[in-house]
Amino acid sequence: MSALFLSSVTLSHFRSHKRIALEADARPVAIYGRNGVGKTNLLEAVSLFSPGRGMRRATAEQIARRPEALGWKITGLLNRGSTQHELASQSENTAARTVRIDGKAATQSELGHLLRVLWLVPSMDRLWIEGTEGRRRFLDRMTLSFTPAHADVSLAYEKAMRERNRLLKDQVRDSHWYLALETQMAEAGIRVQANRMAALARLATAQQNAETSFPAAALTLSQPETHLPDTAAELRQAFADGRRQDLAAGRTLIGPHRCDLSGVYTAKGVSAKECSTGEQKALLISLILANARALAEDLGMAPIILLDEVAAHLDADRRAALYDEICALGSQAWMTGTGTELFEQLGNRAQYVEVTETSGMSAVARKEA
Repeated sequence: MSALFLSSVTLSHFRSHKRIALEADARPVAIYGRNGVGKTNLLEAVSLFSPGRGMRRATAEQIARRPEALGWKITGLLNRGSTQHELASQSENTAARTVRIDGKAATQSELGHLLRVLWLVPSMDRLWIEGTEGRRRFLDRMTLSFTPAHADVSLAYEKAMRERNRLLKDQVRDSHWYLALETQMAEAGIRVQANRMAALARLATAQQNAETSFPAAALTLSQPETHLPDTAAELRQAFADGRRQDLAAGRTLIGPHRCDLSGVYTAKGVSAKECSTGEQKALLISLILANARALAEDLGMAPIILLDEVAAHLDADRRAALYDEICALGSQAWMTGTGTELFEQLGNRAQYVEVTETSGMSAVARKEA
């Protein structure tokens, strides 16, 4: 299996870091340091080497270091099998971020074809018990990892829906204004749904075939109040038929943007939302690992995995099991924790980076053997 890893990452005026640079090899990266020194910021920077707004869903303006707020830049050297690629992403004066690959302007979708990045962060711990938006986002990130074009088709759907919603809010009743938009929504929406279902099927297979210490989760996708049509023509007709209700609500009430993801702890037959906090965390880890295994099988290289403060919420046995599975995958997993004791079970299978705070809120990273 070929290796996929970042051998260098440099941040400039990114969050709390005025400048920070580190080098790495293909092993997992254990980042440690006290709270508030910017460990998570490093993971966020790596997450921005993938399509979207990163693991914190921050705007370009929010990322810029204060008080300067002049802009920020991240660069990385990606090793992909026998090839290397120079990656750069930046924002100047709060403008939308731009991407360059090997010195040439590129799209975020091109990043998605070049490398796959998965992550698990503390804010996801309440995934199963909070609103549907977070679960859809979680599913779409997994779907995007299998189908990079999912980002473009999702944007096409959302753009057409925003235009349709504007008509609905303005109480426009002439059907001619809706026909083209509903056709665009239907064509994109069916593709969104197909991509999601394919991702769920791939995850199910990956879980069935895995030898893992983490519990499997059976995932299903549902549409509130009605069944989502199976073809673009049927979905287009559903939009037309629902126009009266949508006018009353001022928004589109059916479509893939309304779907919800549900999970069941397979071995116990218990809904994920009814599981204990520890079980819910274990299910999330299981899904991330299944996603990573499936990608490794499909692409011949394991994705980069970002795990923010995961070790602190696992007992020693579960930590050891997690580390063993990451190393078996051959993934360059970037992990954060407050101290090296949280990574004790990794031993020399990982590389260690300490982040410390100095005057002026710049950070210093030290790679250890």
